[in-house]
Amino acid sequence: MAADAGIYDALTEIFHDVFMRDDLKLTPELTAKQVQGWDSFKQIEIIMACEEKWGIKFNTRELDSLRSVGDLVSLINTKTA
Repeated sequence: MAADAGIYDALTEIFHDVFMRDDLKLTPELTAKQVQGWDSFKQIEIIMACEEKWGIKFNTRELDSLRSVGDLVSLINTKTA
């Protein structure tokens, strides 16, 4: 779980940069529908920032399976383990 906390910290920075908002609080249940302005372009920015931050690459199947921030955290955790 400590790894998850580090991922959430880094993801929070990424989300604050992408959305230019410091008030976003990431939770495992958070979805795009709950964040104003989270569209396909923002999704691409988030994914690219994650790939750069952790030195990983996501495939299409992995990206299609993402439904929430918690899913993204789990995927990052798996790819960096």
